Amino acid sequence: MRLTFDDDVEEFRAQFIAFLDAHLPGEAEAVVERSRSSSHVPEWARRWQRLQFDHGWLLPGNPPEHGGRNASVLQQFVHREELSRRRVYHSFNPQGVGIIAASLLSFGTDEQKRRWAVPILRGEVTASLAMSEPGAGSDLAGLRTRATRDGDHFVVDGQKVWTSGAHDADVLLAFVRTDPNAPKHKGISALLIPGDAPGVERRPFASVHDRTNLDFNEVFFTDVRVPAHNLVGPLHGGWHVANGSLGHERTMMWMAFANRLEQLLEDFRPTDELERDRYATMVMDHHALRLLGSAALGQAARGHRDVPAVSVLKVLGSEAEQNAAGYALAASGADGLIDPALTALYNPYSPELFTGSWFARYVSTYAGTIAGGTSEVQRNIIAQRVLRLPAR
Repeated sequence: MRLTFDDDVEEFRAQFIAFLDAHLPGEAEAVVERSRSSSHVPEWARRWQRLQFDHGWLLPGNPPEHGGRNASVLQQFVHREELSRRRVYHSFNPQGVGIIAASLLSFGTDEQKRRWAVPILRGEVTASLAMSEPGAGSDLAGLRTRATRDGDHFVVDGQKVWTSGAHDADVLLAFVRTDPNAPKHKGISALLIPGDAPGVERRPFASVHDRTNLDFNEVFFTDVRVPAHNLVGPLHGGWHVANGSLGHERTMMWMAFANRLEQLLEDFRPTDELERDRYATMVMDHHALRLLGSAALGQAARGHRDVPAVSVLKVLGSEAEQNAAGYALAASGADGLIDPALTALYNPYSPELFTGSWFARYVSTYAGTIAGGTSEVQRNIIAQRVLRLPAR
């Protein structure tokens, strides 16, 4: 299945291809300094991000002053498609660019846009999203980290976990409880907290599939004083900001699943009848994801935002990728625990496409069923908004 586009979209694609051909950093330069977390941006990658910003190719849907070209939805799609074709990241700080800067442009003050959003987009500042807590992962409304107003400051106390790249981030967008007496989802606010502020402790820890490049963090806040002008959006209005933040994260998320599923198809070589049957399932899942994603893209191009469709794509994409990696791991046997020769261990342009052993690839797929809204949450949305089942 191949989408076709109008001439203006294909001209946009051609312009971007010409930009990539002329400016993509050399691989030798990229390998010299590798990224160690999702908030650590090597100097060569900062220059690459800044170059994209200056030419309007970082986030083409943005206006020019924010690194874009006021591109249409379909133009944004082919931009991502060409990045995926070359397995290139537009930024090594994806949360900072795709969620935090986008949230500041939607909800922040003019000063916050100037002080934080534009430097994040230009690769001068890195940012991390401090949302999950030990007792409030999928249930954001259950968070307990508290911010108490004290004159011109908030005083923050509490803990976050699974905070990607926090130890390398210049700033954290943290969701905190500012009204403990309000209903759970109405007493939350969003604060920009410098990563090196007194009282902030960041503890990186290894993931099960990669014990060398640390990304996850526990973050502890102890009497952290945050200027009141770092409040993003209205006081107690953090629930709305959070939904907007996750909305930015989910935009075209299905493409990432489809791309990784395609990579699994390229690397998995079935040898017997059972493996061929599972391979056929992977192929069908890949085509189904592309078709459903294309239908949702068409709706978006016409100005319709289909939230249930996004939930269906999230569940299908994340679980199809997980099943495919599981099939490949089962077929590889004991060899699945070692790095196979058929894959490159590191893609300098796109850390997300880390390959390594089949075991590492399989366990890493669990993140896809959690980040951006867990499968359980997505199924609740589908049940209530698609199937019209009663809430329990």
